[in-house]
This record gives sequence, C-alpha cells and structure tokens, in this order.
Amino acid sequence: MNAANIASLSHAGVAVEVVPQTGSTNADLLARAPQLLEPVLLVAEHQTAGRGRAGRSWLSSSENSLTFSLAWKFDGGPQALSGLPLAVGVALGEALGRLGVQVQLKWPNDVLKDGDKLAGILVETQSAPAGGIWAVIGIGLNLVMPDEVEAQLGRSAAGAPWLARMERDVLVATLLDALADALRLFARQGFAVFSARWNLLHAWQGRSVVILDNGQVLQEGLAAGVDDTGRLLLDTAHGRTTVLAGDVSLRLGE
Repeated sequence: MNAANIASLSHAGVAVEVVPQTGSTNADLLARAPQLLEPVLLVAEHQTAGRGRAGRSWLSSSENSLTFSLAWKFDGGPQALSGLPLAVGVALGEALGRLGVQVQLKWPNDVLKDGDKLAGILVETQSAPAGGIWAVIGIGLNLVMPDEVEAQLGRSAAGAPWLARMERDVLVATLLDALADALRLFARQGFAVFSARWNLLHAWQGRSVVILDNGQVLQEGLAAGVDDTGRLLLDTAHGRTTVLAGDVSLRLGE
C-alpha cells in the first residue's frame, strides 16, 4: 500500500501513513495524540498485537485482512462521543454495501456477514492538551478467512473475497472517505442522525437475545434496535429497557 496514493484517491483531507508492521495502530496513535495537530489515518500491513473490545486480541495478516486506525479530534469531553462506535459501524456497513458486500451490525461494534464477524471496531480516547478529545478509531476487516485462522479463533468468521481482489489503496481510500464524512456529521449532530440508519442494518432486530457480562446473564429479551444515544433497546417480560454500551456481549438466546 502507498500512503501518497491513498491520500490522492481520497477526498477526506486526512494525512495518511502506511507502515509495514506495528504492534497496534490504535496504541501508536494514542501515544502520539498529545502531539497531533490534524486527523491521521495509520494503516499497518501487518499488526502483531491488534486489540478488540474488552482487551480481546485481533488476529490479522497482510494478505488476509485490513487493519487501520483513524485519529479524529472532537470538541467537548467523553460524553460528546456517546454512540460514536455505532456511527462508525453505520459508515463502515454502508460503505461495504456500496462495494457489493452486504453486511449487518451487531451491537455495539461488530460488523457481520452471513451471521459471522467480518469486522470489528475499537474506539479509544485521549484528552487533547488544548481542549477537546482525540478519538482513535481502530478497524480490523477480514478479507479472506483461511481455515487455520478460524481454528485459532475457535469460532467461524466471515471473509469478503471480493474486497480482497480490489486494489488495496482504492479500498482504503473508499473506507476513509466514508468514515471522514460520518465523523464530520457526528461532530455536528451526534448519534441521533445515525440511529435509524443503524437500525436498518441491525442483525438481530426482533430476535431473542441475552446480554452477558463475563459470562453472566444480565438481561434477556427481544432486541429492538438502538435509541438516539446508542443504547440497545431490549423488550423484556417487564417492559422495554435500555442497555448501555460497555463490556457486554450479545448472543442469540437459546
């Protein structure tokens, strides 16, 4: 991949960097956040210590996946970022759909294809010295899912071979443009303008689900989409309730 080529193909106006290998693009940008002056996209051809939500590892290779992080500054504090991972999911999901890969979203931050995980989103934050907050948005996207990687994961996962055949710089520039457009809209209007779009892509709308935390069932009911702040709506035996994003896993109920 070529950083200058990606930047020239993109309309986002974002600085682009490509490195052959790093531990974690999110960790790299978080460490640099106090010195950053503008948004930066950091793409790693190989990531050795990629992370998912709740400290889970993300397996990747240069041939089979795409891993990158985008640092973006917002005004306000962490509360201004409520729903941001879901807005990113909408941008990524809609962009993949335009590229011919139909996906759905699993609350709070997974992208599914045919019911299996195709991409994950990890948003981490760092206060900006002059005020505001940097969000570092990490995305791992499976392109090809070899059997040996599925064996390492211990579960089935999705791939998108059509994307693997695309010119990689074009793919990155396309996803960058979709993300930058979404982040600018989010900065102006928050998650509320994304909630209906998220619900259109909701993988488990109306399905029986359980909300788990460290293996313990916290709640169960019918998944009813998200509200305008990004909370999951759950229709239970006792009425509708909301679930906050956090260290919670969503699984189909038995």
